[in-house]
Amino acid sequence: MHPGTTTPFTLPSPFHAVIIGGAGDIGASISNLFSDLGARVTATGADDAALKRSKLVARDGLKLATLDVTDDAAVTAFAEAQTGVDALINCAGILARDKEFEIATFMRVIDVNLTGTMRTCMAFQSRLKQSRGSIVNIASMNATLALPRIPAYCASKGGVVMLTKALAMAWAEEGIRVNAVAPGYIETSINAAGRSDAAHYQRIADRTAFKRWGQPEDVAGAVAFLCMPASHYATGTVVAVDGGFLAG
Repeated sequence: MHPGTTTPFTLPSPFHAVIIGGAGDIGASISNLFSDLGARVTATGADDAALKRSKLVARDGLKLATLDVTDDAAVTAFAEAQTGVDALINCAGILARDKEFEIATFMRVIDVNLTGTMRTCMAFQSRLKQSRGSIVNIASMNATLALPRIPAYCASKGGVVMLTKALAMAWAEEGIRVNAVAPGYIETSINAAGRSDAAHYQRIADRTAFKRWGQPEDVAGAVAFLCMPASHYATGTVVAVDGGFLAG
C-alpha cells in the first residue's frame, strides 16, 4: 500500500485488487465493493460460463479473466501479466457434498481450495512485496466447525487458516500482510440446495445473533477493511463474519 495517499478508512489511490474467484457470489460482492471504493479490479472465474453468470457489475476499471487455480503455468502467467498489484483476494473454492469421501474428489477440493490459494500467493509474492500489499484469503466457519458431508472442504478451509498464519509470519519482513475472513452461513449458489429445506434454513437462522443468514455483501466489507491503511497492524488474523453463529 501507499501510506499518506488517503485516509485510514479508504483505499489508497491508485489501487489494484486482484480477486481470484471474483466471479462467484462472494467474490463478485468483494469485486463490486472494491470498484465502488475506486480501485482497479481484476476478477477471475474458472471459465467463461462462470464469468457470464456472475453478479459482477460492468464498469470502467474492471477486467475479467479466466483462471484455473490448479494449473501452475496458468497461475504464473496470469500473475506475470498483472501490474501494480496492491491486494490479492483468494475466493476460489468448491465443495462436493457426500462425494468428498472419494479420494479423487477429496484431492480435487484440496487442490482448488488450499493448494490453489498457495499457488496464487506464491505467484503474486514479488508484486505484493513491491507494493507492500495485502493478501486476504477466504476461509470458512467450517475451518473450526466441521460438517459430516464435506470432509475435504472442512480440511481445506482449516488449511487455509493455518496457511494464512504461516505466510503472515514468513512475509512480514517483506511488508506483506496476510489475513483471512471466515464467513458463516452466507446465501450463495453453493448452498442453494440446502436452503431449499425450510426447516434447515430456519434452524441456521435461529442460531445466529441476527436471526438470519448472511448475504455476500456482508463479507465484502471485512475484506476491504483488511486492505485499508486502518488495518496496517493486522496480519495473521482470521475475521469471523458469521452473524454470531459461533458465539453462542
